[in-house]
Amino acid sequence: LLPIPISWMENGHPGARDLMARLWPQLGRAAVIGITGSPGAGKSTLTDRLARVLLAEGQKVGILAVDPTSPFSGGAILGDRIRMQRIAAEPGIFIRSMATRGALGGLARATQDAIDLLDAAGFDTVIVETVGVGQDEVDVVSCVQTCCVVLVPGMGDEIQAIKAGIMEVADLFIINKADREGADQVERELEAMKSLAMPQGWDPPVLRTVAQQGEGVTEMLAKLREHGQWLREHGGLARKARERARLRFD
Repeated sequence: LLPIPISWMENGHPGARDLMARLWPQLGRAAVIGITGSPGAGKSTLTDRLARVLLAEGQKVGILAVDPTSPFSGGAILGDRIRMQRIAAEPGIFIRSMATRGALGGLARATQDAIDLLDAAGFDTVIVETVGVGQDEVDVVSCVQTCCVVLVPGMGDEIQAIKAGIMEVADLFIINKADREGADQVERELEAMKSLAMPQGWDPPVLRTVAQQGEGVTEMLAKLREHGQWLREHGGLARKARERARLRFD
């Protein structure tokens, strides 16, 4: 039944507000992870691999893949769902493509409500994969608990992307396709930029993955959980909940 109410959120159905009001007391149980970065960085493959590890643990996993909007239908192009079709039929998995529909932040306007629907439906982890980020497209951080910024060596725009505003939203830096030449340079530049940033209490680690082979995904999950624990111990979850509420009512 989930695709129907998510469509309600996207289309402004009259029953959407009442539904969310009834679900509100059941929220706050799911871990919400954002995966963002430049196009071609391997975000979909990384999401696929992470979901597989979580499924193997017996978790229920919801994936919201925010795709570019089709210029013809106004709907999502569904590229991410096509790339993750291998796990789409697995029990315990739910994948939903959502169109940005011109919304800034790399997110569909209804993404926050969709996260809450999956949370209320009993999913243990919700992964939000965005179309990419830029200077005006960092709203993903307000919708998730832990934001992973995925970079890939050899594309020539790694640090330019960071300067565009990603540095402030990243809880984890992921160098994907780390078997490529240039991974060492990307890591050095990341560490150098981190040293210039104002301390925020949590020092975003730099991890390496080769998602195509599943390398580094277990280590990534360990750091995701470490950050989640840090949030719980330092009031971060309550702060993020306030940020989400503020964004809704602004």
